[in-house]
Amino acid sequence: MLEFNGEKLTTMIRAWLEEDIGMGDVSTLATVPSEQRTKAIIHAKQKGVVAGLPVVEQVFLTVDDSLQVRLMKQDGDRIEKGDHLLEVSGAARSILSAERLALNLLQRMSGVATITAEYVQELTGLPTNLADTRKTTPGLRMLEKYAVRVGGGHNHRFGLFDAVMIKDNHIKAAGSLADAIAKSRAFVPHTMKIEVEIERLEQIEEALAADIIMLDNMPVEMMKEAVERIRSRKPHILIEASGNVSRLTLRSIAMTGVDIISAGAITHSVPALDISLDLFAQKESMK
Repeated sequence: MLEFNGEKLTTMIRAWLEEDIGMGDVSTLATVPSEQRTKAIIHAKQKGVVAGLPVVEQVFLTVDDSLQVRLMKQDGDRIEKGDHLLEVSGAARSILSAERLALNLLQRMSGVATITAEYVQELTGLPTNLADTRKTTPGLRMLEKYAVRVGGGHNHRFGLFDAVMIKDNHIKAAGSLADAIAKSRAFVPHTMKIEVEIERLEQIEEALAADIIMLDNMPVEMMKEAVERIRSRKPHILIEASGNVSRLTLRSIAMTGVDIISAGAITHSVPALDISLDLFAQKESMK
């Protein structure tokens, strides 16, 4: 079951189909008889973690609600090359018109889930959680953040509206880190968390007034010292690390004792998983 707004998803799918199909799929209209029925299989061409199958189902049904869709895998399943993921049957024209959007979304979401799972694997045995960032594809944030969860990661804030994140430019504009935190406390309700981003050890004292401290682009040794200083003063505050996170650096960062590592790479630099659709050349007339 998808964990986001289904009505919003349908609206987005309609807009994407309008972008792709426009006045009509001329290639399909020219070559495929309106009465032709067929079946198609979506299959993996490389191994990974699949995400987005219910989204693909919704794409097909938005194009033509008479299509029959059968999911052969579930989101979060680890898949191998050759695995069948989904079967769709019905009007050939409808299947072909939905194909590209369906594959684009499935490939992108499965790519995000796959790289997320690889990052999470690097943290095996450690209490540190992996989180995403707002470095997502415009228009696809809801789906990409869902795919992160499918891959075993966690979501950071969804947008600018659901948590305070005080960055270096906010500090410059406010005058100081202490002023930025104080102004934020006065502005937002007590139920909203305030996170601050620090780059230097000298900022720790002021940062302790926040709910979450992010150690941004710190060398590992400096990060370790920062964690020790913060824990000695405020043991239960959440500490996050971010900046230049990769699979190669992930575990060493986690071993500094941070609670969360946020990585933009799991959404902004992800190759699509290789997935394809094969149509069966049936010529059975629609009844």
